[in-house]
Amino acid sequence: MRVAIVHYWLVSMRGGEKVVEALCDMYPDADIFTLVYDENRVSEKIRKHKIYTSFLQRIPGAVRSYQSLLPLMPFALESFDLSDYDLIISSESGPAKGIIPSPRATHVCYCHSPMRYLWDHYHVYRSHAGLASRLMMPMLAPLLRSWDVNTSLRVDRFVANSHHVCDRISKYYRRSATVLYPPVNVDDFTPATSIEDFYLCAGQLVPYKRVDLAVAAFTRMNRKLLVIGEGKQMEELKRAAGPTVTFLGRVPFPVLKEKLARCRALIFPGEEDFGIVPVEAMASGRPVIAYGSGGALETVIPDLSGVLFGKQSVDSLIEAVLDFEATEHRFHSDELQAHAEQFSLHKFTAGMQTIINEELLIRRTDRSRSHRPIAAMQRGLETQLPVLATKPHSTTLQ
Repeated sequence: MRVAIVHYWLVSMRGGEKVVEALCDMYPDADIFTLVYDENRVSEKIRKHKIYTSFLQRIPGAVRSYQSLLPLMPFALESFDLSDYDLIISSESGPAKGIIPSPRATHVCYCHSPMRYLWDHYHVYRSHAGLASRLMMPMLAPLLRSWDVNTSLRVDRFVANSHHVCDRISKYYRRSATVLYPPVNVDDFTPATSIEDFYLCAGQLVPYKRVDLAVAAFTRMNRKLLVIGEGKQMEELKRAAGPTVTFLGRVPFPVLKEKLARCRALIFPGEEDFGIVPVEAMASGRPVIAYGSGGALETVIPDLSGVLFGKQSVDSLIEAVLDFEATEHRFHSDELQAHAEQFSLHKFTAGMQTIINEELLIRRTDRSRSHRPIAAMQRGLETQLPVLATKPHSTTLQ
């Protein structure tokens, strides 16, 4: 069985790329197809596979500015020749499911999210875009949404990374999905023997992550906040931050691991489809203070793994921090670790293998059933018209 893994772009190692790594473990001989690829920013595990890029790779600056090429992505995806593959697994958040599978192929889509910038986050992305993008998006978005919905019909089975994403698949594509949480390498994280007096915010510094709320809240409270990550909001956030907020930028994994284990709590103010960093914090024995929406509702359990706040506002976040400090003694590292175990890599690979095997069996059964009426018709004709049976070249029934 020839297997293809399709991922939107390979230019960093975030949650989506961790899923690709897990799929690489499951199918070590699989080929990978992606729109653009930066081999210096992905893991060795991914680099070991044969990787095919689209024509976008040849455009100067595409690896850095790939998001500006969104109007070309449907053409790039459909240019991939996947006709020789029996199983196609697309990893969807940007466009990926829009490849053209062969009629005999089984296409399973692991959906991190329908494209946010076309659907429920469209107005947020447009308001933060440059002038040219703001002018073009209203003209291009309807066409891209239509393509996005139409290509959902090319998928045999949707797998959603959370119930939140499952609902969005149902809303925008009118398709059902199986929920399977993404893999978190919980064994890579361990609690620290001592906790330090600082809070942590980690992730991409882009508008929808709402790191601005954390910066403003901790500046007002005069409490220590470490911010790990990089992105286009970096300079803006630095200008708004007070002396108690420190920006570490992009850090190596050992530093992230150490900060997760030693912080009082992780601050998670954005609405995420799932949110891997909160689970990594729990695996490190630390609770999470999160905005109570999206994937956080499935991982952050009040009084067990963290505190939820109801509004994306500075005041609401400050209130949640004060509530946490009043009840901080209730959170225990061993309980947090046990809670994180349900999101482990092993559970993902076992669940994904079961889903794929089920879909392969369904497809094989459907193909077998579709051939039975034709075979029966042929037998019937041979019974009624024995002359045809003795002269097979005189008629053709396929």
